[in-house]
Amino acid sequence: MISIRTAEVSDAAALRAIYEPYVVKTAITFDFDVPSEADFAQKIASVQERHPFLVAESEGKVIGYAYASTYYDKSAYDWTAELTIYMDENKRGLRLGSVLYDMLEEELIKRNFKNFVACISLPNDASIAFHEKRGYEQVAHFKKVGYKFDKWHDIVWLQKSLVEE
Repeated sequence: MISIRTAEVSDAAALRAIYEPYVVKTAITFDFDVPSEADFAQKIASVQERHPFLVAESEGKVIGYAYASTYYDKSAYDWTAELTIYMDENKRGLRLGSVLYDMLEEELIKRNFKNFVACISLPNDASIAFHEKRGYEQVAHFKKVGYKFDKWHDIVWLQKSLVEE
């Protein structure tokens, strides 16, 4: 059984363990070094000052996390949040990320956010497909802006807007 709950600072080690393979094996994140457990604890605390930070658990073990953060630190952007999700690499493809994202988006809506954005480094067809199924559309493509593993990588921004026209 999967449960979704608010992240706690005590989850820092589990979140770090989930994130580590993405840092050392992929260009999904542009981090070169795995943040420390203390860095994760600080991230949890700072994110939760304004945004939701959720974890997915199965049998008492954290298997994924998702959080929202400030898109851009200007008051006019206060209704826009950048969303991030990471799943245990052995739990990807089981639709658990969809459950986690559903709850994250629901919490953001309760907090009156109107625009959700996601920055995705390329190549990452799985993340793009995941977001497009959820109604996100690509709104920007920046070429060769990240350099990792001796290669330049593009990023794309996807957006889901709840603003009525």
